[in-house]
Amino acid sequence: MKRLVLISIVLSSFIANAQTYDVAQAETRLFTLLEALRNATTDADKASNNAAFKSELKEVLKHTESFIHPFSTLSSVGFINSSDKQVRIVNWNVEQEDKSQRYFGFVQHFDKRGKILEVTELVEEVFGLAQPDDIVEASSWYGALYYKIIPVKKGSKTIYTVLGWDGNSTVSNIKLVDAMYINGSSVKFGSPIFKVGKEIKKRLFYEHSEEVTMILRYEEDRQRIMMDHLSPESPSLKGYYSFYVPDLSYDALKYEDSKWVLHEDVVGVNPERSDEPISAYTKDPKTGKLVKRKIKDTWEDPSDAAAPAGGNEHVAATPEETVKTEKSDEPKVKREKGEKKDKRDPSELSIYDGIQKKKRKKRSN
Repeated sequence: MKRLVLISIVLSSFIANAQTYDVAQAETRLFTLLEALRNATTDADKASNNAAFKSELKEVLKHTESFIHPFSTLSSVGFINSSDKQVRIVNWNVEQEDKSQRYFGFVQHFDKRGKILEVTELVEEVFGLAQPDDIVEASSWYGALYYKIIPVKKGSKTIYTVLGWDGNSTVSNIKLVDAMYINGSSVKFGSPIFKVGKEIKKRLFYEHSEEVTMILRYEEDRQRIMMDHLSPESPSLKGYYSFYVPDLSYDALKYEDSKWVLHEDVVGVNPERSDEPISAYTKDPKTGKLVKRKIKDTWEDPSDAAAPAGGNEHVAATPEETVKTEKSDEPKVKREKGEKKDKRDPSELSIYDGIQKKKRKKRSN
């Protein structure tokens, strides 16, 4: 009987602790540690502050309450959730004195029954993306910042397609598309679900010039991953990826027959505008102050008579036509009979021309 009472007390204490865990208070502690990390200036200080932050964060992430907590004050740390609410990636970078990047992260994931929350640390390998087509363990991770998780089905298995960024070097960056999946209690990256032409790949990555930005985003309404097509700045730079830039054409990955298939030269379309009005600041004509007003998020045709601009029409004109129009608009000057036309160049005239000086009278002594 005493043993049952003791077990009951222990269980009650455990449940009470689980229910009273304050994630908001934990976030305050993490914010202080993160501030110390971001204010560090040397690699040694960054390493020690990062170790303290990572250790505290790992303990916080073990609590189920943390899985849905936004952690909004930790703005330089990414908290990326999957739409099926089974996986969350938490990761961040630490820039070194030589401008290289170090990456750190955790993956929160539930077991098959969706009841037990597990936390797996992502440990960066120094070689980064040197092995682009291998299956990567969490303990030998290549390092990147993920910003999107897209769950897809491959048979009965869920593959989490992830989009990420890597500040590869001082002259080039990398955008990547990878496949993450949970195998038992372990996290792995890389799966043969990417089809480029006749090739099947485990992940895709695109290196480009550090001077430009590459679009790589998921369009949920069209069920595709849209991206800029990259080309060298000149034909002679082919293969030197730090000189690759967007060439104003677009490619897309579409999930077809359990694979992301690359389609080239697709048409990029902006998302449809909402009928809901948007807020904008405009000048009040009476007070002269800026006021917040609701306006329609639609394009107004300036040639429309009912448009706010009054139905003005705009016609493009060449500089020659403009000069011709200006000359034709000049008023004609009517001269009196016998009056000669002044053929002098106006640019050479002086304001004193035509003014006669009066002779001064000689003063008498």
